[in-house]
Amino acid sequence: MTMWPEYQNIFTQVQVQAEPEMGMDDSGEMSAERTKSATFSTLVGILGNAQLGPIYLGFYGIISLATGLLWFNIVGFNMLSQVGWSIPEFIRQLFWLALEPPSPEYGLRMPPLNDGGWYIISSFFLLVSVSCWWLRTYSLAEQHKMGKHVAWAFAAAIWLFLVLGLFRPILMGSWSEAVPYGIFPHLDWTTAFSIRYGNLYYNPFHCLSIVFLYGSVLLFAMHGATILAVTRYGGDRELEQIYDRGTASERAALFWRWTMGFNATMEGIHRWAWWFAVLTPITGGIGILLTGTVVDNWFIWAQEHYFAPEYLEPYGYESYVEGGQ
Repeated sequence: MTMWPEYQNIFTQVQVQAEPEMGMDDSGEMSAERTKSATFSTLVGILGNAQLGPIYLGFYGIISLATGLLWFNIVGFNMLSQVGWSIPEFIRQLFWLALEPPSPEYGLRMPPLNDGGWYIISSFFLLVSVSCWWLRTYSLAEQHKMGKHVAWAFAAAIWLFLVLGLFRPILMGSWSEAVPYGIFPHLDWTTAFSIRYGNLYYNPFHCLSIVFLYGSVLLFAMHGATILAVTRYGGDRELEQIYDRGTASERAALFWRWTMGFNATMEGIHRWAWWFAVLTPITGGIGILLTGTVVDNWFIWAQEHYFAPEYLEPYGYESYVEGGQ
């Protein structure tokens, strides 16, 4: 046993490059008709597979990119107009610039362009873009005869997106409840939202969302670390592990049995990670949807349901008051 540094594939991924893999056609043969070319990138290979392409956009992909670009341009040009069309100022103030939703007095009506109208128009294009991208993931899974797990996971994220920008503003009767487009203004909205409704940390669905968020991080780290730890025995080559498990899976399973008393299976760990990740935006969206529509102050709600403590006067407070202090 040695404590000297050794080869670690956390940062030292081996990149193997050969002829580009173009994928299969319906007959099971390799197909080169999807795109004209595929290339390799050493830089991209640090993060994932070094091959770039082939890519297939299709009808939904083209609509998604077109409407997403329209949203991006509307938001960007509105921000640029706020700094007098100055590129240097745009770059300097980018983190503070925003496209704000309409004022409360407009309710759910269409406001003038410069008082939230551009926000409504851009939001429509963003909604179309995200919806078409979801349809693209679903239809591609259908074409490849895959399960729809990716599409439904994406739908969970879209649920939170719709709650923030569509469902809750409609229930509240005003587009002003939507989230502004911008980096720091978005964070400011989150802080003001929590303060306005009595500290969002006392929202039980927010608590659940944080549990699933941290749980997803933990599970992902555990799974990633386990596979990397047994790649020297072929643990990363999952196809081989299926029919000839060798020593990698046994070592990984034994490690977790000795560490926790049980181990997830090769399939089970992905089910755990999928559910934890999907439940993060689902529970978060429920909590946001209830805020202001059902519960006006989460801290008072938590006190009434014995979730938050009833704060007493500090020790010595009565004598302090009686003494005329």
